[in-house]
Amino acid sequence: MDSSNRSPLVQSLTPLIVEAGVPMAAYYVLKAGGLSTFAALAISSVLPAVRTVWGVIRERRLNRFAALILAVNLISLALSTVSGDPRLMLAKDSGVSSVIGLGILLSVTTGRPLMTTALKPWLTKNSAEKTAAWDLLMATDPRFRRGEALFSVVWGTALLGECVVRIVGAYTVPVDTMVGLGTVILLVAIGAAIVTSGALAIGPMEKLIDREVARVPAGRTQVPAGQH
Repeated sequence: MDSSNRSPLVQSLTPLIVEAGVPMAAYYVLKAGGLSTFAALAISSVLPAVRTVWGVIRERRLNRFAALILAVNLISLALSTVSGDPRLMLAKDSGVSSVIGLGILLSVTTGRPLMTTALKPWLTKNSAEKTAAWDLLMATDPRFRRGEALFSVVWGTALLGECVVRIVGAYTVPVDTMVGLGTVILLVAIGAAIVTSGALAIGPMEKLIDREVARVPAGRTQVPAGQH
C-alpha cells in the first residue's frame, strides 16, 4: 500500500487514537505500573481535559469526542471511591466502552454521528472528486445518509455489547480469568464492528461514491486554468 492510500486511513484514525486510545492506554499502563485506580484515572484525564479546554478557548468549538472521554474519566473517578470489590472493579472498567458507545449512539440522533470523523476520510481518500461526491450524496441521497448513520450505530452497539458481556463475565467468570479475557472481548467487539460496518455501511457507500464520480464528467472538479 503506497503513502497516498495510507494517508487517509491514518488521518481518519488519528482523532480516535488521540482522544480515546491514548487516554485508555495511559490508564492501563499506569495501573500496571502500580498506581491506584484513582491516580491512573486522574493522570489519564489530562489529555482529554486539555483537548476540550483548548477547543473551547482557542478554536471556539467543543471537541465532542475529547469531551466525551473526559466525562467518562470524571465519572470513573467518582466511582473509584466505591468499594474495592475486585468484581465491581472489573465491571466498572467496562464503563468506558458503555459511555463511548452511548455517546456515539446519541450523536446519531442529533444528526452528527461521531464516527463520521473516521468514515469520511476513509471513503474519500483525499480525492477532490470523491469529496465532492460525498458532499453531494449527503445533500441529496437518503441511502447515503442512512449509511453514514448506520456506521456509527454499528460501532456504538458493538461497544455497548462489549460492556454487557464484560459485566456478565465480571460476575460469572473467575476474576483471574476475566482480567485477561476482558481484552479479548474488546478485540472481538472491534473486529465484529469492522466486519459489520464494512458490509452494511462502507461497502454500499463506496459504491454510491464511485457511481457518482463516474457520472461526473472528467475534470469537472479541477480548477480551470488561470484560477488558483
